[in-house]
Parts: sequence; structure tokens; C-alpha cells
Amino acid sequence: MEHCAALLYPRVTAARQAINLDGMWKFRFDPDSRGLAEGWKDGIGSGDLMPVPASFQDFFTDKASREYAGDFWYETEFFVPAEWKGRGVYVRFGSVTHRGTVFVNGLEITRHEGGFLPFAADITEAARYGGANRLAVLVNNELSETTLPAGRTVTLPDGRKAAKPYFDFFNYAGIQRRVYLLGLPKTALTDLSLVPRLDGARAELEYSVETCGEAEVEVTVLDEEGRTVAEGRGAKGCLSIPQPRLWKVRNAYLYRVRVRLYRGEEVLDEWYEETGLRTVEIRGTEILLNGEPVYLKGFGKHEDADVLGRGYSPAHIKRDFELMKWIGANSFRTSHYPYAEEVYQMADREGFLIIDESPAVGLFDSTANFLDAGKGARIPFFEKPGIPELLQNHLVAIGEMIRRDKNHPSVIAWSLANEPETTAEAAAPYFKKLFDAALAWDPQKRPRTYAGIMLSRPESCKCYQFCDFICLNRYYGWYVLGGYEIDTAEQALRSELEGWKAKNLNKPFVFTEYGADTGGGLHKLPSVQWSQEYQVELLEMNHRVFDSYDFIKGEQVWAFADFQTGEGILRVDGNKKGIFTRQRQPKAAAFYFKQRWEKLPENYKGDKK
Repeated sequence: MEHCAALLYPRVTAARQAINLDGMWKFRFDPDSRGLAEGWKDGIGSGDLMPVPASFQDFFTDKASREYAGDFWYETEFFVPAEWKGRGVYVRFGSVTHRGTVFVNGLEITRHEGGFLPFAADITEAARYGGANRLAVLVNNELSETTLPAGRTVTLPDGRKAAKPYFDFFNYAGIQRRVYLLGLPKTALTDLSLVPRLDGARAELEYSVETCGEAEVEVTVLDEEGRTVAEGRGAKGCLSIPQPRLWKVRNAYLYRVRVRLYRGEEVLDEWYEETGLRTVEIRGTEILLNGEPVYLKGFGKHEDADVLGRGYSPAHIKRDFELMKWIGANSFRTSHYPYAEEVYQMADREGFLIIDESPAVGLFDSTANFLDAGKGARIPFFEKPGIPELLQNHLVAIGEMIRRDKNHPSVIAWSLANEPETTAEAAAPYFKKLFDAALAWDPQKRPRTYAGIMLSRPESCKCYQFCDFICLNRYYGWYVLGGYEIDTAEQALRSELEGWKAKNLNKPFVFTEYGADTGGGLHKLPSVQWSQEYQVELLEMNHRVFDSYDFIKGEQVWAFADFQTGEGILRVDGNKKGIFTRQRQPKAAAFYFKQRWEKLPENYKGDKK
């Protein structure tokens, strides 16, 4: 995993400077991939203006632009202060989807594959100090069976490229998260790992610091009032925190961990992380937070909004958390990719639990795998010739996710994939490598899982044994046995769970997807599929089943809000399984969930002993 001072979250301190580069950038499509040959790295010439951060697709009014697949360019100018000479100067991207090549003043600086995690371009040598600089970024959003997420890119008869995702959400792309110009010290902090430990009324915080360059290390823990509660010296240590305030579900308390690097009396670098004192453990069928059982109530979500697409939006982050608090939720999964860093910071502050998911979605050879799997299709995937390249990309994505998110108290588990094809023997060695790597890389050794597709049943799945807890995506009553057959769907769901129960896994199960689409404002008595009444009936059916099994320790409905997908006859301008509309207004199901979740205690079905 790459370690770089610029990959830490941008903070302005006594030793670090940060200038936000968000705004209107120049933008230009490059359908023939001629930009490099024509010198666009020195300036893209005529082009549109494009907001950064944002997805590019939904600003346009023509279909060709919205559906564009291929190369495209961004360009902006920025000023590097003369006093930054002698420092390390970087441009940090929160994400570039799905891959980007960065040029500064015509020089290629770096490339990055993977569209949902940060990377940095070291422009120390390329920058013009005390003057204007040109930043150009070549971006590509094509899909393949070795990319995360996976899919295909086809060429239409007229020569245009088109994305064929193996996943059920729109292939939004662009510079979708914040961009910073950073001025950093040459001797700098590059990584901080924190591991809280609880022993009765005592709390300890184990820390490990990595640096570039030699320096004395000082670590200070401050409470929310700014008072110093613990101090340590050295790159590694364990700090005892007296009278600790624990980080709890929907009742968060955050400590600030400040790291300073010294040479003599001189402060070389300073950075801080806000974290909470809490432990996470799987014990038998229990999910334990601070040694206490917790039942997950919440959602699968998407970063998705009108106009912005998947672009970073603090307004939507705030609204989403307020709605989750209103409805009585305590958790969500970052389906199907790591979200913007600010989402985790908000979850830390609000006391929400996160299953943090890698961008490994679509590992199933189908553009409609949610239907094919429901019908029992067996389509081999992990026997393909590109699997070694996919595995390398997958490992890099997991490593980058864990490095970025490992200190967030809100992150209680890693989901290493969503709905992979796991019925073939070839899947097992692939997933064993992923699970072993995640365990090795996470200092806190959080539980690991993946979200299993309907095809991954107790008698057919070859990979469930790697999971510390089992996550199931199940659509009985929707994709299979829907409508008038909902009673049969309930029996089918119970039959599958009896199969899992018979395996005596002694692990908790969490339903990470279940639900039904609803048409906008459609009401029908008696109910029919797509009506709001049917959505509630299907949810009630699922909950009757969940409540019948003690080993089911969580329900995360699909989905929090309606979201955009590719067009087609199976979707009516997007996926409409949201409990809220895409505009973040409640459907009938929202009031049903509010009533249910506010009555369920946080330790629902916990061990009463």
C-alpha cells in the first residue's frame, strides 16, 4: 500500500497548508483518444465548463453526452505560493472515476486506477512557484471484466462506445470528490494507525506512526473540550486514558489524536485525527460493540443525487443523516464502493455504524445479474483469463480503503465485494486471498464479509466460510415469487434460512439487501407490485421472517433512496426501491420503518445472560 503524507485527510495546521481547487474547470470529450497526441496535456483548447466535484453526465441535455464512454479531459489553473518553495507540493484528488492521468505544466506526474479512493500527485519539481500552473487530467470511464466495478465496453455501429455495466447503478464518472493543493513539510507524517482497547473501566489507545524522514514523535490525546488526557513519545506506544468516554451507537464521543514531529524544539509536522474509543467483536452469533450486543438497523445506500450524480455534496450528506436519525436507523453499508471521507466523519460524529464496502461489484458475468441469480443461473466468472489482473486491482482497492478508513470508529466491518459469483470452486482461492489480506492490513482486525447474491445459497456457495459474519441480499417476493405469490416467497425465504441454520455456523447473519420497487405515488387496494402498499407488505413479510431467527442480527433495507441506473425496461428512470425518493422525501414505507425501528432496542435479540 502506498504511504504518502498527502494521502492523509487535508487539514490546515501549523505545518500544513491546503488550498481547495474546487470550482468550474474546463472540460472536453476525447472520443478518438487523440488528446495525448495533440498535446492536450499543455491545454485542452476549446471546451465546456464543468463543476468539480461532480459527475459530468447529468449536466448535459443530449443523450450522447450523458451516455459517453471513453477518454475525457479536465483542466484548471492554480497558483503555488512562492513561500512553498522547499516544501513538498501535491495535488490530492478525493477520487477520479474510474482512472486518471495527471499532468502539471505539460509533465505527466502520476496515474491512478480505481474511481472511489484518494490519490496524490507530487508536483514539487514540476510546479512554478509564485506563479500560475496548469493542471490537466485525462480521465477514462470505460468498464471491463478486470475493473472495479466490472462490466464491458462495446462499440456501437456508428463508432461510439457504450458502457455495459455488470451492476445495477448508473456509471457516473468524472472528478467526483474534492481536489486540494497541499503544501507539506519534507519530513512529514505519512500514516497513523489507532487501536482502542477496553478493560473494564479502563481504556487504552495503541498507536503507530509512520514518517518520511527522521524526527521525534509526540502523540497527544485531547477530549472534546480540548483538554489533554494522554501523551506519549515515540513512533509506537500505548496510551492510558483515564475516565474514558466511550463511542457508542447514536451516542458518539470523539477524542482528537494530535501527532507532532519534532527536531529539537522545531515542529516539523502536525496533523490530527478524530476517533472514538470502542471495540468491535463477533462472538458466536453476536455482533458486539464495546462488549454489548447490537442489532443493525439501516440501509444500503448510494452516493447519488439529482444533477450532481455521484458528486460530493455536503448538503445531501447532512440531509441523509437527519433522515436516518428521524427513522431510527443506526447503520448503513457503503454500497457499492467507499464513500467520500466526509461521510465517515459525519458517521463518527453521529454514532452510526458502517459496513465499509470495496468497489468490487459486478463480479458476475451478466448485465442483469440480480435477475439471472434469482432464476438460478450459473455463469462462471472466476475462471476467466483476466482474473489475475482483476485480483491485483481488487487487492489494491481493499488496501487503499483500509488505509484511508481504518481509524474511523464508525467503521465496524469490511465488505470485500457485493454479489460476486461464488458457486464455482475457482472463487474460493480468489476470496481467500482477499480475506487474508484484509485481516493483515487492518490494525483493528475488524470483521470481514461480502454481500451474497441469491445464487449463493447454503448448498451452493463456496466462499461463505471466509466471512466473520454472513451478509445476504435476498429478493423473495420481488425478483422471484412476487405479487400474489408473496406467501410462497415467505416460505421459500424460511426454507433457505433453515438450510443456513442446519449448517451450525455459529455466526451472525445480516440482511444487507431486501425490498421492492415503488412507482411514484402509486397506491392500489388490494396491492400490486410497484404500489407503495406492496412495498410495505413485502417489508412486513421479511421482518416476520427475520424476527423468527435469533442468529439474524441486522436488517439493512435496499435502499435508502431511489437512485439512477442505466435505462432499460426493468427500470423506470432508475431503481425505485428507496424508502425515500431521490429528492429525500418519505414514502409510505418510511413511516412503517420509523414505527418498527424506534421500538427495536439497540441490543435486540442480544444475549440476555
